[in-house]
Amino acid sequence: MSGNDNPYAGSYGGGYSGQTANFGAASATPDAVTPAAGGYVSDTTTAGFTKDVLEESRQQPVLVDFWAPWCGPCKQLTPVLEKAVNEAQGRVKLVKMNIDDHPSIAGQLGIQSIPAVIAFVDGRPVDGFMGAVPESQVNEFIDKVAGPAGADQAAEIEAILGEADTLLANSDIEGAAQLYSAVLQADPENAKAAAGMMQCLIAMGETERVGQMLASLPEEMTADPAIQAVSKKLEQIVEARKLGDPVALERELAANPDDHAARIKLAKILNVQGEREEAANHLLAIMRKDRTFDDDGARRELLQFFEVWGPKDPATIAARRRLSSILFS
Repeated sequence: MSGNDNPYAGSYGGGYSGQTANFGAASATPDAVTPAAGGYVSDTTTAGFTKDVLEESRQQPVLVDFWAPWCGPCKQLTPVLEKAVNEAQGRVKLVKMNIDDHPSIAGQLGIQSIPAVIAFVDGRPVDGFMGAVPESQVNEFIDKVAGPAGADQAAEIEAILGEADTLLANSDIEGAAQLYSAVLQADPENAKAAAGMMQCLIAMGETERVGQMLASLPEEMTADPAIQAVSKKLEQIVEARKLGDPVALERELAANPDDHAARIKLAKILNVQGEREEAANHLLAIMRKDRTFDDDGARRELLQFFEVWGPKDPATIAARRRLSSILFS
């Protein structure tokens, strides 16, 4: 059919510059809305436009496809558009409007050429295109109005990880482990979630499982700072188990406060027991008395504690402040 036969004739591929209108004002007999595959595609009417488009667009962007049965380019665009929307898996929805049966909305938007696709967000038209554009451009348009694929999931994962970290910090190990596990099911190579899960296993005394998990990680994940911190923590736990009885070490220090070797051993044991401040105190005490002991070994050990504790841990911040006063006094 020629452009002269098209009452909405114009140049295909043009942009959209419509204004917000009083949609749904015209009366019409509502037709049945027909969902397509995946539930992301449906038809609407003038009477149903407010519910199907304006209200729905407050949940996610809604693309409205204005088309007509006689329009050849519409027939070309429809399968491309439906495929892209279904593959977007709910990031957007598609609502189709036959302008022969329902011309008023297209008229209010000033649409003069079809096919025309208008994106609605929060009840308002925000962008659009006209013409039978290729699939790549349809996907780009969806990314533009809905954000790149995976952006919503990434934000959700970060929020879950933040909640899990808080639970772990508050010693809710089971709750934290459930959240880290949920993230790993969605994103098996998420290093933060893997590190968090291993921290939970350490807290539960499951160090053997931590070792197995570390050994099974892909090489690129093992380079992540969070994974390296867990690996270092596991090394410290294994070493501390070989250092003897902390009560016996305390007795040795009571008899000889300058037994720096015993003090370092005790600091290592206290560290893996979670007594971070006390562990740091022992190492700082050695530094005050003898920086040359074990070639400044107390400072080197304290820096390894910091790697595991993390820069934002209160114990790290407090000990680093005291370390600076010793180094630069």
